[in-house]
Amino acid sequence: MNENALRQLVEAAWNDRSLVQLEETRQAVAAVMKGLDDGSLRVAEPLEGGEWQVNEWVKQAVLLNFPIQTMETVEVGPFEFHDKMPLKKGYAEAGVRVVPHAVVRYGAFVARDCILMPSYVNLGAYVGERTMVDTWATVGSCAQIGSDVHLSGGVGIGGVLEPLQAAPVIVEDGAFVGSRCIVVEGVRVGKEAVLGANVVLTASTPILDVRGPEPVETRGVVPPRALVIPGTRPKEFPAGTFHVPCALIIGERKESTDRKTSLTDALRQHDVAV
Repeated sequence: MNENALRQLVEAAWNDRSLVQLEETRQAVAAVMKGLDDGSLRVAEPLEGGEWQVNEWVKQAVLLNFPIQTMETVEVGPFEFHDKMPLKKGYAEAGVRVVPHAVVRYGAFVARDCILMPSYVNLGAYVGERTMVDTWATVGSCAQIGSDVHLSGGVGIGGVLEPLQAAPVIVEDGAFVGSRCIVVEGVRVGKEAVLGANVVLTASTPILDVRGPEPVETRGVVPPRALVIPGTRPKEFPAGTFHVPCALIIGERKESTDRKTSLTDALRQHDVAV
């Protein structure tokens, strides 16, 4: 069944839930989940010019899959899980290193030469080649992580299924996300950008470029190769003036900092924790 046929069946079932009972619909939903698992389908995909396209119908299929599936008990050695989705399999064939207790749900794609330390990757997510998902990092549902990315220890990448038109979190190729960073609500981290430890980015978090004489404020997108640290700025409230979180762009990643060792040195030169 080709992609257009899958899309038509999924969208029809989304608009008329009684169609979920049909075997043809269930096969279409299963095919979408398989495509997400093997990387042939994506919730969002890059377009020319640096933009991204959200495939709403794929997210519809993920949501339709839940009422189709039944709860099952899965035993992995001494561990027991009770869920509607099985765990991902076939890591050796896929060329992925998975350290206990890394968990990936079926319907998430993890590319060749990735390393998963004890971590969690939710369904619908995409993780590109040679990416490191470090200890206790989480990759939320439908998040799109590029190739050669490093998600440091304790990083929280948020997930999104609804609303359908909402963009997932996107971390583009070569980005470095420092320890305990949180990136949620469809924020996009540009190619080869660097987030220092504890940066929190939501759709409403001010991102202030402070490299010039006056701050330049944006939201939702970290520019490529930007070097970002957590910051605060004063805001007036009825009870007084308080400092609220923001993110500060304090520099740009240089060619000399592309290697991991020199990247760490460069961060320390800016007094940026990793």
